[in-house]
Amino acid sequence: MGGKSKNNRIVYSTNPDFEADTDSDEQETLAPSKQLLEVHLDKKHRGGKVAVVVKNYVGTEDDLKDLGKMLKAACGVGGSAKDGEIIVQGDKREKVMEFLNKKGFQTKRVGS
Repeated sequence: MGGKSKNNRIVYSTNPDFEADTDSDEQETLAPSKQLLEVHLDKKHRGGKVAVVVKNYVGTEDDLKDLGKMLKAACGVGGSAKDGEIIVQGDKREKVMEFLNKKGFQTKRVGS
């Protein structure tokens, strides 16, 4: 069974000091202007293929996936978005940085 199980049930307690833990494990999404995203070019671990990796995104997994989907569509390529990173296939750093800047994110080019 892969992945974490999310058990969101509220359980009754007779303890008058009991406080339900309703906090989510996910961070709230920061405004784009408050985020500095690192744009890396990754040539390793991809079977000889090049990919752009966007790191340091602070937000919910759903918001990350939405941004990844928009980025991939803007670049016309495939990729994925998970674990706080967005992977875009191919050397599309300039397009990725331009798109993110238009959305209000601050970007930093990392690596060669």
